[in-house]
Amino acid sequence: MSPVNDFGDELVENNRRYAAGFVNYGLPTEPSRRLAVLTCMDSRIDVFAALGLHLGEAHVLRNAGGIVTDDVLRSLLLSQYLLGTDSVMLIHHTGCGLLRFRDDELADAVERDTGVRPQMPLGAITNLDDSVRTSMARIRDAGFLPHGDAVRGFVYELETGRLREVV
Repeated sequence: MSPVNDFGDELVENNRRYAAGFVNYGLPTEPSRRLAVLTCMDSRIDVFAALGLHLGEAHVLRNAGGIVTDDVLRSLLLSQYLLGTDSVMLIHHTGCGLLRFRDDELADAVERDTGVRPQMPLGAITNLDDSVRTSMARIRDAGFLPHGDAVRGFVYELETGRLREVV
């Protein structure tokens, strides 16, 4: 039996307080800046604050490492075709957990512990700049994205809060 997470009640109560003062601004589904941002799921990155964004201005996609996976391409396709985005901002970051392992080593450990080897790429990163370039190239090479060429890549420095562009 799995352990019960004790965060649920607190978060539900937080939502009750939020909802009590909630104002529905009637924002459209289409982001006003026509921007999609892809970054890491790391809890230390406050995307909206770091970029000075507000609700309704951008789609924010997050996954481990902020790498371009098939699911990210799917989300970008929907974002561009159906919801009007026309540019992508890709952000990786210093101190990322994906810098700490190799795919084969982690897959071996998971298989040893569970008896099942993960079949998907795990996305280990050895060089942040190269990873940003690879992800940008994957977007640019996706011929089905109408705005695949409108992508810029950055490394967010956790230590300073600054972005460094990767070209």
